[in-house]
Amino acid sequence: MTIIFITGANKGLGREAARRLVALGHTVLLGARDRERGEEAAAALGARHVPIDVTDDASVAAAASDVASREGRIDVLVNNAGVHGPFGDPGGLTATDALAVLDVNVVGVVRTTTAFLPLLRRSHDPAIINVSSGMGSLALTHDPSRPESGVVAPLYTASKAALTMLTTQYAKGLPGIRVNAVDPGYTATDLNGHSGPQTVTEGTDAVVALATEGPGAGSGRFVARDGEIAWS
Repeated sequence: MTIIFITGANKGLGREAARRLVALGHTVLLGARDRERGEEAAAALGARHVPIDVTDDASVAAAASDVASREGRIDVLVNNAGVHGPFGDPGGLTATDALAVLDVNVVGVVRTTTAFLPLLRRSHDPAIINVSSGMGSLALTHDPSRPESGVVAPLYTASKAALTMLTTQYAKGLPGIRVNAVDPGYTATDLNGHSGPQTVTEGTDAVVALATEGPGAGSGRFVARDGEIAWS
């Protein structure tokens, strides 16, 4: 039985990944900051809600302690919680804007990963999946044939570039744990005003694939639903 913890899982990609993984027979711990929404989603999906705010050290520690006392381990950590931040002209960006985005999309991943590492190390086949984006790829955002090249989202793109690099460093520094990043693709979610052409099911293909692959699969990869993406 695989135990999977997903942050930011009360809606969007996180919720759909949770739904699909429960349907495949896995135990899903649905991490959500909002208790009411988290409990509603967990009840609807057959998961267990674990309160967690990835921007708060005490909340993250409490979530890890909750799982330690109930399940005793996790096999897969999906760092999915994320925020977009301001679109468009970066001339008015403030340090507060930047800190707010980075605190969720990058620092939140560090907080959560560090807190849950002891639980992952109790698994016979531990894995970490960081939900990144092609918006953090230098190659894709400079390719005029790609939708990523037409979007100006300074803090989101910077945070996802940082997250993909963080993923490679964790993969090198944690040899006993598979650590990979995923690009969901341009998916219709609250994050983009439901403007993406992909469904949330299509957007979670890479997450589900990585969460269910067997022992011996590779680490340090950047994976989309149609295959691996070069680190660039």
